[in-house]
Amino acid sequence: MRRIVLAAAIFVTACRGDAQKCEQACRNVYTLTYWQKANAEIEQLPPEQRKLARQKKLSDFTNRLETGIDTCTTQCQSANNDGQIDCMIAAKTAEEAIACAK
Repeated sequence: MRRIVLAAAIFVTACRGDAQKCEQACRNVYTLTYWQKANAEIEQLPPEQRKLARQKKLSDFTNRLETGIDTCTTQCQSANNDGQIDCMIAAKTAEEAIACAK
């Protein structure tokens, strides 16, 4: 019985993606997509309101990222798709990041 449990634990661990790479991918995609939208909203404001708006968006970004990063990382690990993960890490624009995630 112990051998079966040990074998199952090894199998489950072996079938999961790299947690560090998944977290990096999740952070990159969220950062790119969040700031694309936020910057567009900030640019619509009068110049004197932009600094405060950017500070508020930064606070919102940090809270949302930290709230959702564990879920994203877990889902990424479960998917175990190295090509997609590498693409998400390498993305430099929101469009590239979204294309990787599809």
